[in-house]
Amino acid sequence: MKRLSILIALLATVLQLSAAQSTLPNIIYILADDLGYGDLGSYGQEKIETPHLDKIASEGMRFTQHYSGQAVCAPARCSLLTGKHQGHAYIRNNKELPQEGQTPIPGDTFTIAKMLKTKGYATACVGKWGLGYPGSEGDPNNQGFDLFFGNNCQRHAHQFYRNYLWKNDQKVMYPENKDISGPNYSADEMRKEALQFIDENKDGPFFLYYATPIPHVSLQVPDESLKQYEGRWPEKPYKGRYNAKTGKGYTGHATPRAAYAAMVSHMDRNIGMLMAKLDEHGLTDNTIVMFASDNGATYAGGADPKFFNGAPNMRGLKGQLYEGGIRVPFIARWPGQIAAGSTSEHISAFWDILPTFAEIVGAEVPSDVDGISLLPTLTGQGEQAQHEALYWEFNSAHYNGGQIAVRMGDWKAVKVNQVSRGKGKKKKDAPFHGALELYNLKDDPKESNNLAAQYPELVDRMEAIIRREHTASELFPIKSLDL
Repeated sequence: MKRLSILIALLATVLQLSAAQSTLPNIIYILADDLGYGDLGSYGQEKIETPHLDKIASEGMRFTQHYSGQAVCAPARCSLLTGKHQGHAYIRNNKELPQEGQTPIPGDTFTIAKMLKTKGYATACVGKWGLGYPGSEGDPNNQGFDLFFGNNCQRHAHQFYRNYLWKNDQKVMYPENKDISGPNYSADEMRKEALQFIDENKDGPFFLYYATPIPHVSLQVPDESLKQYEGRWPEKPYKGRYNAKTGKGYTGHATPRAAYAAMVSHMDRNIGMLMAKLDEHGLTDNTIVMFASDNGATYAGGADPKFFNGAPNMRGLKGQLYEGGIRVPFIARWPGQIAAGSTSEHISAFWDILPTFAEIVGAEVPSDVDGISLLPTLTGQGEQAQHEALYWEFNSAHYNGGQIAVRMGDWKAVKVNQVSRGKGKKKKDAPFHGALELYNLKDDPKESNNLAAQYPELVDRMEAIIRREHTASELFPIKSLDL
């Protein structure tokens, strides 16, 4: 009888767990790479066609004041997955390593994937990683993902016809690919893997982090997609700076504008296939779909953000902490929970995603997470907590000499030249410089009128926020703060 009672109790526990898991929503978070705020039809784009993403926006909520975690790839993804802004995040720039990959996040890092695993989710990262070379403690398989498929290394993702991609700890070979051409387009191989993951986990719950490398340069896209835009606009060929021996640089393109537009539309079609797969399995109503870009529109590799108005009425591009470098499109759809066709001006950022998912699934998060759940805004239920301020820092001297930014209500503070490159042999001893710039985004969205001299008290308050939110990092020091 005692054994029977134990078995009954165990069975009851399993049934309760199964019932709880069956009510949890599936989650798909789609991250585009270097897509500008204005590159989608739902955000005002007039030249590039994005019908599938526009449909998702019409069926859900479109955020107009959402921010990336950073102005470049790796730190943005770190802030997204860990819920920490750049004053606290472990990764704060695109620091490269001799190995195939970037600086690893520590093995004990709390990530969205690890959190969702505690609630019974199957987890997959499909696309570009950039947070730890294969086999390192930052490898996605060591950060809560059951499945990883794609480019571990950001450099490797700069070409779309590589002769291999990673699937967990194994290379999937594409021997006919030649970096700049071939039969296997990496973004399509990733889409196939994402669809298979949904097929295999349709009984849920599952979490798919779909980090497509599109539309990051090099400008490469299958011919059938390029035909959609060939001949539409005047073109100046981009010669490219790709070194086949070292694998560095970006390839050229005869029609760069058509290629960029085709890449965005190709990405849109791949996302449409994911949405069709949800419909096929009857999962649409029980799946949260979110879409964003990892930073603003790029200036490199033949891309033409001015022509496409990728940073509408904004200053700056990728690599800059002005609005054009960090404000990104953000769309969320959850039928029956998020009102269709809704728009939010709530000021939010990547580090809000982790606590949002935590509230949805009933998971606990560490006290040092910087984000605030967006669930009240998404569902219209309850009072939405507000950030006193959003904070960024970027210690790369390559971009504006190192930067700091704060968004507080309508006010935005920016500091540049915080990690001076200096000159000649005394480069490392060159002093930092760069006073705080102050802008009112409501009146001056282009950040063209520096009001620091008129509002000294606000400048002091912004400086106090910077000192409070920055934590010193031996890996990524900001010389103006780490004294």
